[in-house]
Amino acid sequence: MQSDTFMLYKLIILYILSRVDFPLTNAQLTAFILEKEYTNYFNIQRAISELLDEEFIAVKTIRNSSLYSITEIGSETLKFFDNMISSGIKEDIEKYLSQNKYKLKEEVSTPADYYQVKKGEFAVKLSVIERDSHIIDLSLIVPSEKEAAAICNNWSEKSSEVYAYLMSVLLS
Repeated sequence: MQSDTFMLYKLIILYILSRVDFPLTNAQLTAFILEKEYTNYFNIQRAISELLDEEFIAVKTIRNSSLYSITEIGSETLKFFDNMISSGIKEDIEKYLSQNKYKLKEEVSTPADYYQVKKGEFAVKLSVIERDSHIIDLSLIVPSEKEAAAICNNWSEKSSEVYAYLMSVLLS
């Protein structure tokens, strides 16, 4: 593969991450690039891996999701090589983000994770994030991994309901 072509894949990833004010999952980055048929899955993963090694992007892992964000070095690099991304690709990215930004943000605004504290005890950490502010940070201890996983799996769908309930109970 030509190095200029591979560099373009990296720049596309950096450009996407620079255009949002929240981290994106691997699946979110991959979906756009594959949908537009810019390259294949393996090239995307290689580009992400190299961007991480070069510290142009940072990753935070929550459960089975890796959340990627652009670093300061990545932003500086993008400014320097921005002209290598065609206006057509930039327009595709802007259109995609404009149409999907709310959905993309919603997918990463309710992180849920769990870990084993000791035998027979799991800690579940749940959050709701709006505009870089944590409006809920909730920690629970549950007796089994099955319950911890179920709580995490339901959190995204039920977080608004839990928040409303807590507010009504605590303010009454």
